[in-house]
Amino acid sequence: MTTTAGQSYTTAPNRLMHASNGIDYAYREIGTGTIPLVLLQHFRGNLENWDPPLLDALASERRVTAFDNVGIGATTGTTPNTMEQMAHDALFFIDALEVPQVDILGFSIGSFVAQEIALTRPDVVRRLVLASSAPRGGAGMHGWAPEVINAVGRPEPDPGGYLDVFFTSSPASRQAGQEALGRIYGRTVDVDEFASWSSRLAQYDAVCDWGIPNHAALQRVSAISHPVFIANGDRDPMILPHFSYLLAGLIPQAKIKIYPDAAHGFLFQHATEFAADVNAFLNDCESDQTKAPADSGNDVLYFTYMVKAGVVRFPFGTGGHAPITALAFGLVSSPLRRCCHCQPSN
Repeated sequence: MTTTAGQSYTTAPNRLMHASNGIDYAYREIGTGTIPLVLLQHFRGNLENWDPPLLDALASERRVTAFDNVGIGATTGTTPNTMEQMAHDALFFIDALEVPQVDILGFSIGSFVAQEIALTRPDVVRRLVLASSAPRGGAGMHGWAPEVINAVGRPEPDPGGYLDVFFTSSPASRQAGQEALGRIYGRTVDVDEFASWSSRLAQYDAVCDWGIPNHAALQRVSAISHPVFIANGDRDPMILPHFSYLLAGLIPQAKIKIYPDAAHGFLFQHATEFAADVNAFLNDCESDQTKAPADSGNDVLYFTYMVKAGVVRFPFGTGGHAPITALAFGLVSSPLRRCCHCQPSN
């Protein structure tokens, strides 16, 4: 495989790689390193929807590989309607890279696929970054709010709808969004294909399936034993921040950071800071050989009730199933594990 050291994501060529499932995967790669950081894209996104400054900053310290999953962009095949199948399709691409392990950065629905990969084939994953993420089965994720899906789910790209979901209404965030749009739509040569309407329908079917409240699915995600960095914007309307807190409370080795004045596209708005955080997390290998201990009953989870009157915190011991049951039925909305180093952004 050819890597493109020192080249910007803006000018890196799109390539095709044939995998053992018979699919030709479109991908773009920059940077060098023995363990690639594989990127999993958001709803309806293709190779063009990664903002180049973020990827260039990540590639300053590692090999970064973006690809279109099955049926998206220039990749052949038909987009499946479950996250499980998307994960299996992504694994065929990862197999074709011919590397023993990868790091994964999943963004939005890409983060759902990343969770499935870590659960299905844990040995292939070294570390996980989950951006704008939620666990399967969390109450309140069964489809997006009408104003969100109407903004990003139209047949043709809607820059205004993109800005409304990916950036906040503040002047600073809007300016960052306009600049990101200019870069994302700025490539004029070797441009990837926009996702088809059938792919949009299949992906949203998968989103709705992922969001059906499910107690067992919430417990299942705790089997992810990898080091995980979870991040979100504090005003994400698509995947609300409390789902990221929920996920961080369920995964034993999770760390979380919430970025200020930011929505779904926080990683583009705060590209320099987020890339530095991701590179630091991926470079911190001290805990890679050590799995988190099983809950002993002495650990403490802090749960936050979200109520109109304000925020109230109280602890639960993790020895029983009461906290998970409360989460499953939406009684509690955001857990924090004391040892997960939850960080607010400066």
